[in-house]
Amino acid sequence: MKNITAVLTAILLIAALVTGCGAPQSGDTEKNPEKKLIVFAAASMKETLTEIGQAYGIEHSDIELVFNFDSSGTLKTQILEGAVCDVFVSAGQSQMDAIEVLQGSRFDILENKVCLSVPEGNPADLHSFLDLKRALENDDILLCLGNADVPVGQYSVQILDFLGLDEAALTKAGRITYASNVKEIVSHVSEQIVDCGLIYTTDAAAAGLAVIDIAPPESCDPIVYPAGVPASSLLQEEALAFLEYLKGDTASAIFRAAGFTPLGD
Repeated sequence: MKNITAVLTAILLIAALVTGCGAPQSGDTEKNPEKKLIVFAAASMKETLTEIGQAYGIEHSDIELVFNFDSSGTLKTQILEGAVCDVFVSAGQSQMDAIEVLQGSRFDILENKVCLSVPEGNPADLHSFLDLKRALENDDILLCLGNADVPVGQYSVQILDFLGLDEAALTKAGRITYASNVKEIVSHVSEQIVDCGLIYTTDAAAAGLAVIDIAPPESCDPIVYPAGVPASSLLQEEALAFLEYLKGDTASAIFRAAGFTPLGD
């Protein structure tokens, strides 16, 4: 009986091998291998680019978009250290300046604003940037800013300087804490870990946080997002096509709905 079972097993294995080596299965010859387009983008663009990516996927089924959202400083470092990236969208110019990009691919895509945001109930009773100035100088409150390598942090330091506040002294006094990207600031404000935070208006809207005041234009550099194709990209044609899509009507409508001002129309 054991010998008969062994023979039958061998026959079945041979049949399976023959079938596997035969004609291609239905659809094999029609498949178009997907190309993975790696997009590095500022954390503040997570909601909008995710939505845009879904729309793009419907129109371009041969392309798979893979997003990496983080602070622009972190993304810049990753690219410089050899990470695969086909499209880079930064929340600041200096981070893009550090990257070698494909000639002619770089352009300014969006504009944003920095705002003062507070947790539900506004426990520190802040109603303007002037209130923030007085509170930081006189009261025991805690403000959350982005780190020095994060664009929102760099803009925030300019705003503090505009208000005549000494960032180093306030940090030493324990009135300023720092976060690695804008989404982390949002989390600290939402969870009432801090009394207030300086974030982009788009992030406040996405998280449902109250916007107490918007930084005046003269308080910091224009908050402009550049986009480009790193020279190291292996899918430059596809990357350029995606950047063109970001200038189009569908993407622009999504950006506007989130509070961004498209600049690439």
